[in-house]
Amino acid sequence: MKRLVVVFCWWLPALVNAQPTVKTIETDVLVIGGSVGGTAAAIQSARMRAKTILIEPTTMLGGMLTAAGVSCTDGNDQLPSGMWEEFRQALYKHYGRKKLNTGWVSNTNFEPKVGDSIFKAWTKSEKNLKVYFRLEFETVLKEGNKVTGATFRNSDNTEVLKVKARVVVDATELGDVFAAAGAAYDVGMDDPLVSNENEARQKNNIIQDLTWAAILKDYGAGADKTITKPAGYDPKKYYCCNTNAPCTDKPWDGDKIKMLNYGKLPRTPGATFDKYMLNWPAHGNDTYLNVVEEKTEVRSHKYEVAKNHTLGFIYFMQTELDMKNIGLADDELDGGLALIPYNREGRRVKGEVRMNINHIKNPYDYSLYRTGISVGDYPVDHHHAQYPGKVPEIEFPHIPSYNIPLGALIPETIDGLIVCEKGISVTNIVNGTTRLQPVVLLTGQAAGVLAAEQVRRLKHKGGKEIRAVSIRAVQQELLNAKAYLIPFSDVKPDNPHWEVIQKMGVTGILRGTGKAEGWANKMFFYPDSTVNAAKLTSNINDFLSGFKDLINITGPENTLLTIQDAVKLMERFYFIVNNKYKRYSPIIGEVFGTGDFNKIWGNLGLKDYLPERHIKKFELAAIFEGVLNPFDMYVGPPIEKK
Repeated sequence: MKRLVVVFCWWLPALVNAQPTVKTIETDVLVIGGSVGGTAAAIQSARMRAKTILIEPTTMLGGMLTAAGVSCTDGNDQLPSGMWEEFRQALYKHYGRKKLNTGWVSNTNFEPKVGDSIFKAWTKSEKNLKVYFRLEFETVLKEGNKVTGATFRNSDNTEVLKVKARVVVDATELGDVFAAAGAAYDVGMDDPLVSNENEARQKNNIIQDLTWAAILKDYGAGADKTITKPAGYDPKKYYCCNTNAPCTDKPWDGDKIKMLNYGKLPRTPGATFDKYMLNWPAHGNDTYLNVVEEKTEVRSHKYEVAKNHTLGFIYFMQTELDMKNIGLADDELDGGLALIPYNREGRRVKGEVRMNINHIKNPYDYSLYRTGISVGDYPVDHHHAQYPGKVPEIEFPHIPSYNIPLGALIPETIDGLIVCEKGISVTNIVNGTTRLQPVVLLTGQAAGVLAAEQVRRLKHKGGKEIRAVSIRAVQQELLNAKAYLIPFSDVKPDNPHWEVIQKMGVTGILRGTGKAEGWANKMFFYPDSTVNAAKLTSNINDFLSGFKDLINITGPENTLLTIQDAVKLMERFYFIVNNKYKRYSPIIGEVFGTGDFNKIWGNLGLKDYLPERHIKKFELAAIFEGVLNPFDMYVGPPIEKK
C-alpha cells in the first residue's frame, strides 16, 4: 500500500504540469491569421484607433505573399489602390527602383523576407496593434449567434490564449473560423441553378490545385546544390515542363531558362546571387489536395505530398535539366521551402450577398457595384491540371476590372464576425479572380475599416450588428486611405478630382466602360469626354428609383450636355430630393435661385466656366458631387438588385 502511495505522489506533479496554462485578454478587434488579408485588416483597424490583436501560426506576416512564397503578384498594376500601393512604394524604396518586373509573370516581384519585413515594420509602428506568432486557432467563443472571441494553443500544448473581442475577423487561409462559428459555406464548384451562372457546370467538391512554392537561388557556375532524391521520385511527373525537358507529348513552349525566369526576383542592393520563385503550373509543382475540412494535424501530414512534389521538381531540374547550380535559397523561408502551401481555394462563406460572375460581366445590371470596397483587374484563372479525375469543362468569360461588394465580407447568419482572405462570399468561378494577392490585400484593408467602424458604433451604443454598419462610412474611410471603390484605371489618386469621381462612380450617376484586356482588365471613366444627356438622365433616374418624381429629358437622344443643362438637371435633382427628405441647406436652394455657378465652379478647382459649352465628365462629377453630394444619400446595409 505504501508503495502505491509513493508512486502516486511521484506522478502527481507531472499530472499537474501537463495542464496548459490559460491566459485571457480582451481587445476591440481580433484578427485570426496573419495572411495577406489578415495583415492588412489588422494594420488598418489599428490605424483607426481600434485596439487590435493579430494572431498568426507561423513566424511571418503576409500569407501567400510571403510565408507561401508567392512573391510575384498577379494583377492590379494599373490600380494603385490603398495599402496595395503603399506596399509597392515600400518595395520600390527597398530595391531603389520602381520597376520590379524582373520575372515575366508579374510587374511586382520581390523576395518573401523583404515583404515580411515591410509588414512587420508596419505592425510595429502601430501602437494599437499587438501581434502574436506561433499560435494555432483552436475554437471560437460565442454568445448565442454572436462570435465574441477565440482560443489559441501553442505547438507543445503548454499554453492556451483566450481572446475576447468586440469584433473578430476570419483571415485564415481556408475559412476555419467561420466554419467553427457555424456559418454556412460552400466548398468546390457551384450548381448553376443556385449560382445563376451560365458558366457553372455542376455542384461538386473539386477545388483548385494548390502549390507548395519554393525560393531558389543561383549559387554560380560550378556549384552543386543537388538535393537528396525525394522518396517516390518519378521524373515523368515533370516531363514537358519546357522544351529542354524529356517529353512524350507537347512541351510547354519555352526553354528551361525562360521557365526559371518566370519568377525571377530582384536583388536586394548588395546581394550577389539571383533568386527565383518556383511556382510553375506547366507540369511543375502544382498539386491536387483537398484537405479543407481536415483538422490542422491531418492537413500538415497530407501537405507533405505537396512539399515532396516540389522537392521532386527541384531534383528534376538539377539532374534532368543540368541545373545543379540552382538550389534552395538558404536565406529564405524554411531553407527555401515555403512555410505554408499556396491555397488557391478553400471554404467560401455564404454572406449577406453572394457575388457571381454576372455581377462582374455586367455590373450596371445590378446594384452591388454601389457597395464596392476593393478592386481587381485579373481575369478568371483556375488551376485544375493535377486533379486525378475529370474536371467539368468551364468556359471562363472575358471580364472587365471589377469591385467587390461589402456584403461579401459579412456572414449571413453569424454576428460579430467579418471574413477576408479567399473565403469571402463569391462563387467558385469568381474566386478565380478575387483570390489574387493585391485584391485580397485590399479586401483585408476594407475588413479592417469595417471592424473599426463597428467598434466605434458599439462604443457609442449605435448598434449591435456588423451588417448594419453604414456602407458609405466604410467607403469614405477607404477613400481617405486612397483606396479605390470602383476600378477607373484612367483616373489615378493623384488626380485632384479622383475622390469625387470615385464617389459619383459608386452612385451610378456617372458610369465607366469595362474592357477585357489580357491579364490586366480595365474600366475607363474617360474624364475628358462629353456627356450624353439622355444617358445621364437615365442614370439619375436609376439612382432616384425610390422616389415618385423622376427627371424628364427632351430633345434628340444623342444631345450632349452643356454646363447650363447640367445645372438644370442638378436643380431638378435638388427639388426631388429636398421635397422628400429636406436634406439640403437653404443655401443650396439660393444658389439655384440665382443661377450663378461661376464662383462655385472655381472653388471646385474647375476652369473655363462657359455655360453654353459642353461639360466634361470630370467637371460634371466635381460639380454634382460638390454641390449635391449624392454619395451620402445611401448609407444603409448591403443591397442586391435594382
